[in-house]
Amino acid sequence: MTKPPSVRVLLVLCVVLAVGACTAPAPTTPPATTLRVLASSELADMQPLLDDLRRDTGIELVLDYQGSVAAADSLAAGDHRHDLAWLSSERYFHLKLQATRNTRPRPLSTKIMSSPVVIGVRPKTAELLRREAPDPRLSWADIADAAAVGRVRFGMADPSRTNSGLSALIGVATAAAGTGSALRPQDVTCDRLRGFLTGRTMTAETSNLLVDQFVARQADTDALITYESVLLSLNASGRLTEPLEIIYPEDGIVLSDYPLLLLDPAHRASYDTVVTWLKSETGQRRIMERTLRRPVDPNIPRDPRLAATIGNALFFPDQPEVVDKLLANYDPRSAVHGQVIFLLDFSGSMKGDRIAALRSTFDGLSGADSSSTGRFLRFYQGEKFVLTRFGGQVLAERSFTIGGQADIDAIRAFLATDQFDGRTAVWSALDHAYQTASRLVRDNPGQPVTIVLMTDGESNAGIDFEEFLRRHGSLPPEARAVHTYTIRYGDADPAALDRAARATGGQMVDASATSLHEAFKKTRGCR
Repeated sequence: MTKPPSVRVLLVLCVVLAVGACTAPAPTTPPATTLRVLASSELADMQPLLDDLRRDTGIELVLDYQGSVAAADSLAAGDHRHDLAWLSSERYFHLKLQATRNTRPRPLSTKIMSSPVVIGVRPKTAELLRREAPDPRLSWADIADAAAVGRVRFGMADPSRTNSGLSALIGVATAAAGTGSALRPQDVTCDRLRGFLTGRTMTAETSNLLVDQFVARQADTDALITYESVLLSLNASGRLTEPLEIIYPEDGIVLSDYPLLLLDPAHRASYDTVVTWLKSETGQRRIMERTLRRPVDPNIPRDPRLAATIGNALFFPDQPEVVDKLLANYDPRSAVHGQVIFLLDFSGSMKGDRIAALRSTFDGLSGADSSSTGRFLRFYQGEKFVLTRFGGQVLAERSFTIGGQADIDAIRAFLATDQFDGRTAVWSALDHAYQTASRLVRDNPGQPVTIVLMTDGESNAGIDFEEFLRRHGSLPPEARAVHTYTIRYGDADPAALDRAARATGGQMVDASATSLHEAFKKTRGCR
């Protein structure tokens, strides 16, 4: 029986389709590609997302973890064998290239996510800080002030190895400088950081190791300085006896933006694929949900665990010398408490308003100065110094080590005397200070010693300046290395004080241009 034409056509189509189904190539998966990535250590929490990336794109990212600063050092030196780099920040890397005058093209870079460096504080400590602070919105100045007197003990990753530690140090130093702009070399002095660093009782080479240390020692540590994402994840982990309160310092934060860098241009196509996946709506949402880092896409609804506002973003230094000075001041090998010899003029011309200003200055240095800059410069736990009152001769001298309120009261009592002298032997007093300094450097090798000389008049007794220079020149080399910082007040001869400061490697500060209090804040005997 002959089939109708319509049936024959249908059968032919079925055969053609069947053959086609048998001979057409099967759907292909993306080609497998493996890229080695030099990565900041805290990015270990991205691995579940990178597994999704490999499944969706066929591109596998193999992360080699280092501290961000150490990784940037490797990149700048060309000491790496990686296709990509994924750092918490590339700013330090660019400074390293600038310092070496490297002219090679900068790697292609794309920001993937962000997280500010903030402070996680035990609730009781946060409550105490707010009671003591002039403003309930806590700041780096509040942390530094409390650390200086032993009320806050904190953990912070090593800034010579990690971006979180370096960012914290930059935040503190920027707030202490009080300029509102990027730090300059002259803004970085050890006296502004010493009080803050007194509270550092825990450190580590990576943020992850720091968290482990904090968990093990949370009973005797008050705060943890690290990324917001790390603190939020730690709070949710169940590893803490109580969640930490996250403080976004009122005087500013440094934001990390996690750029992905293309090191080998031969992998540009794979790099573009990875970036597209990570910055997609799905990728950004997964990053936020999994790691609690902030998406760079502003259209992604914010996770409620992330604060709506994080405060002011601080400028990262744009000069390599600034970071070098910060790291030198942090160096644990230089953490030996220095000693300052304060030479204070108690001649008759200091009576009245001038001696009142001097006493008020030391009250401020003892903690009464609640200004943002003053709180970084207060006397700190373990600080040692010598107070010497002089007129025509040394009138009194006493050594102090700050350990509590009793020592502050003793300083106030030492300066409260009304014993003044009718003469002023400036250079004899300075010669006496160098004899004291000689003993200190002899008995405590490696301990920094400096002298601060304050006078309001010209020398009219004792040895002259030339005799002082002769005696100074005959001192042992380690004693000659002690610097003198002079403070000109009232009718003191600025030229003579400037010569003395320069001859000993220090500098002069003119209190008549500002105030005695500001002059002492500018030089706490810090090199």
